[in-house]
Amino acid sequence: MTNASANATGALLEKGVLDAGLEDRAAREELSKLFEKNFMDLAAEADDIRRRLHPNDIVTYIVDRNINYTNVCWVACSFCAFYRTKRQAQRGDGYVLSTEQVLQKIQETVDLGGTGILMQGGLHPDIGMEYTTDLFRAIRKEYPEIQVHALSPAEIWHLVDKSGLSLEDTLKELKKAGLMSIPGGGAEILTDETRGRIAPAKNSTNAWLEVMETWHNLGMKSTATMMFGIDESYEERVEHLLHIRALQAKTGGFTAFIDWTFQPDNTTYFKKYPDFQKATSLDYLKTTAVSRIILDNVANIQASWVTQPMKTASIALHAGCNDMGSIMIEENVVKEAGAEHSTTEEELRGVIERSGFRPAKRTTLYDRVLEPGISAEDI
Repeated sequence: MTNASANATGALLEKGVLDAGLEDRAAREELSKLFEKNFMDLAAEADDIRRRLHPNDIVTYIVDRNINYTNVCWVACSFCAFYRTKRQAQRGDGYVLSTEQVLQKIQETVDLGGTGILMQGGLHPDIGMEYTTDLFRAIRKEYPEIQVHALSPAEIWHLVDKSGLSLEDTLKELKKAGLMSIPGGGAEILTDETRGRIAPAKNSTNAWLEVMETWHNLGMKSTATMMFGIDESYEERVEHLLHIRALQAKTGGFTAFIDWTFQPDNTTYFKKYPDFQKATSLDYLKTTAVSRIILDNVANIQASWVTQPMKTASIALHAGCNDMGSIMIEENVVKEAGAEHSTTEEELRGVIERSGFRPAKRTTLYDRVLEPGISAEDI
């Protein structure tokens, strides 16, 4: 790490910019200037933070599966190529997985050495608590060892509306049925300006944060995410990161942060703006480095090889990331939007090793490591 980069981070901390609060516009503007810095300097700062938090040169990953239980959704986000309307579903373009189909997918995951599932779906007008809790109970009964990491905040608010329960009671019922942790999906950009522009029917910034805080207050964990590169400003990215940082300082409930670039193919956003240019790999790397700098209270930052070439993801390991996410046995959402990157466990381990790190297979919550000679404390 260069003296210049060390001094830059130290100056931010000394001036209290990182903890100035979301209402301090001057602090947000100063943090936004990080994006103007030379990437090598940014990467050095981010790498220094990563090495402080993870000094053993270990990069983790997980074997799990994304299960999308339905593609029917009434919200119609402009950035989503996955959803189908109820009318399209009636013409045969939509689906809802049965309990048996989900259990079969989990069995295939277990057979491949998987330890968890990430399960999300559209906001189906006819799906409520009964389908969801029955499904979770069936999973817990048949596969008690599998981590059920499921339901974005938007899906949870959908269940609140369908059930008539309070948010807290809805979460308690889901937890009782078998929900074990919550993914950070649906965050996109946590500013109401951009959310209103790209997904006006979706829940607000505060609604997303409220789900996470309520879940954390029940003693449970979640991840946080950011989808960027959809014509938002750098200051909005910073605002998003400061929301995550502030809630983490309050609850300590986020296990990891994952950022990725908007994939425009087949989306209504791209149809509306056909000259739209997708964010570059350099933009991804700089945003990831800035995320590591601002989110120094979130232990783990995942590299997004799903939306980036694997080479870019390997560079991200030297720009703040300590985790390569999942080999993703199945992924449907970004695939519909044109992202075709895929990998195997062998390839992912090879990328980690060639990048100068030791690979370690982990569980969803980073609480167990399935690697000889490496413990959770080591990572």
